[in-house]
Amino acid sequence: MPPFDIPEDALEERFVTGGGPGGQNVNKVATTVQLRVNLFRLSLPLHAYRKIRELAGSRLTSANEILIQANRFRTQDANRQDARERLAEMIARAHERDARRIATRPGKAAKARRVDAKKARSNVKQGRGKVKLD
Repeated sequence: MPPFDIPEDALEERFVTGGGPGGQNVNKVATTVQLRVNLFRLSLPLHAYRKIRELAGSRLTSANEILIQANRFRTQDANRQDARERLAEMIARAHERDARRIATRPGKAAKARRVDAKKARSNVKQGRGKVKLD
């Protein structure tokens, strides 16, 4: 499948100061990128829309936006690139169709084995009853 073009009007970037270790640089420089993606503006086919909602999980907001936060790198450009790559990967995975499941039934032998196993287990459990002294 050819790469999916992400329209720029579907994206909104915001840079924030990162948390965690890193010394004074973390407090001074806003390198963490928060990428918001409006799902409706992506114009995905129905199957891909459903799958991307599933893939997004907790990153999906109530406004149907995916929020991707990237802070792996020390520069804005690297984090911006990382966030966009993660989005592209998610969209590519959403376009993959799942294999159709074919419903099957157990065969006669499998049913017989199951019943035999249940009978054997029943006999084991019945043997655990109280001992009667005649």
